[in-house]
Amino acid sequence: MKKNYIFLLLFVLLFLVSNQSHGQSGFQNNDSNNIEGLTIYPNPVSHGKLYITTKQNLNKEVEIFNVLGKSIYKTTLFSKELNVSKLHSGVYLLKITENNISTTRKLVIK
Repeated sequence: MKKNYIFLLLFVLLFLVSNQSHGQSGFQNNDSNNIEGLTIYPNPVSHGKLYITTKQNLNKEVEIFNVLGKSIYKTTLFSKELNVSKLHSGVYLLKITENNISTTRKLVIK
């Protein structure tokens, strides 16, 4: 039961951080710094496959962090399909870097 409260607390903190105003340093979301045409689907992931596409479809550095900020997975993606079947159910942060531009998104695994 205690474990559920910790996950709930972490999820609420992640939600609050993701909804902070654009003026806060460290959490700015400038369109000029985003990867053009980035699409991540399905999110939430329920069958172990995540698809990441962009307008340029170049090689992407993909890093997944747990809610505590610890890097738990890092790879270079040469296609659009990423296998996340080994991740446990929960909320993660997904950092994608393409052509020296990085974008971070929330990833939910069911």
